[in-house]
Amino acid sequence: MINVTTDWLQSIDALKEVPALQLQWLIDNSENYIIPEGDFIFKPGSPISATLIVIDGRIKIYMLQNNEARELAIFEPKTITGYLPFSRAKTAASYGEATQDTQILALPIQRSHDLICTHFELTQALVHVMTSRVREMTSLQQQNEKMMALGKLSAGLAHELNNPASAVVRGAVTLKKHLQLQPESFKNIIEIKMSPLEVDIVNNKMFGILGNKQKPVYTLMERNDLEDDMVDWLDTYQVTNAPEIAENFVEYGFTLADVEEFKQLIPTAYLSPVFNWINSNLVTEKMVTDIEEASKRIADLVGSVKTFTHMDQGYDKQFADIHSGIRNTLNMLQYKTRKGNVEVVQNFDTSLPPVKAMIGELNQVWTNLIDNALDAMEVNGKGVLEIKTVQDREFVQVSVIDNGPGIPADIRSRIFDPFFTTKEIGKGTGLGLDVVTRIVRQHRGSIKVNSVPGHTEFLICFPING
Repeated sequence: MINVTTDWLQSIDALKEVPALQLQWLIDNSENYIIPEGDFIFKPGSPISATLIVIDGRIKIYMLQNNEARELAIFEPKTITGYLPFSRAKTAASYGEATQDTQILALPIQRSHDLICTHFELTQALVHVMTSRVREMTSLQQQNEKMMALGKLSAGLAHELNNPASAVVRGAVTLKKHLQLQPESFKNIIEIKMSPLEVDIVNNKMFGILGNKQKPVYTLMERNDLEDDMVDWLDTYQVTNAPEIAENFVEYGFTLADVEEFKQLIPTAYLSPVFNWINSNLVTEKMVTDIEEASKRIADLVGSVKTFTHMDQGYDKQFADIHSGIRNTLNMLQYKTRKGNVEVVQNFDTSLPPVKAMIGELNQVWTNLIDNALDAMEVNGKGVLEIKTVQDREFVQVSVIDNGPGIPADIRSRIFDPFFTTKEIGKGTGLGLDVVTRIVRQHRGSIKVNSVPGHTEFLICFPING
């Protein structure tokens, strides 16, 4: 065990200006002991009962996130931690585990009154340690908050992108196989002897039906009846592949009247190859449409990310449609709304003029508030999220409303405090609403909360013209 002297303590940067007499008082009133490797100096929830100085050894500081240890810091020799004068912290928020036999000098909290009243320079030095620790912890927690928010968004975005990307790949593979079968259909077609006029009539009729953008909507029973009637008609004229043809014809709005009209235009012997050729075009059209829609979904999501982050834009306030940022935030969190079985109600005043603001910053506000609302409704297994915008003279008001269990009255006044969170360890840092408050104030606005069980509303108000 190292012999702790005043000279040794003065080798610590934070204590080098403290008079030796005060450091000797610290030594005389402290406990000097060893924490064996693997033991804990503190755990989450354990009371903070002493000022601690690491004399020798190492302490690993970590939190559990999703049942995995997330290292926050390593306390090397000459680190000062634990209770510090005027600190309001009562309990530890993380684990402190000795990674080797560690010597600790511990000044019991009961001696803090004597410390503050009679040892000014030592108190001053320890307060300086506390302020430095707060700055470091704030920076760490803010970074953690950003990483957690980014993790949530990227997980949802990855899920959203995966579906259309898979659809594109699947559609391309299927289309390739389908095109490989085309030569057989082509043989049957070239055997048909039709005049150019007859070919034009068939073509025009087919593309006329394909050009109808409004596909009919049927109930399952109606669709089955129509397909059965179409199969019966096709079987009557010995058209091969009748079930598949009937399914695609009905989907694209072909009726019995349409196929009767085709029958009047072409010889009966040619009905089978012609209808199979038309069906082949419908299948190709369907696959290309699926690929097009999936690709558009990917493009929309990428566009949402670009707008959400305000990429390629400056950091000054700019005029922009506030609803665009809210919609893009909802797009980014769409996976979470579906997973939570949440209905989203957009009650927007679309007559609102463009708002002068830092759009990327405001998107952080919408993200934190919407994400908190979705978390609050998790216990219900479902929910309704309403986002409302209104104009009040030269101000815009945005409400984010959920029907979760509400915020208990005894903690309502504390929810905007830095580091205050009701979420379990690893799910929240307590900085989300602090970030929201700072950004709203930066826009010369205000934020209020009204909450009763079944209705919680966060109301943000700020000037339209910045």
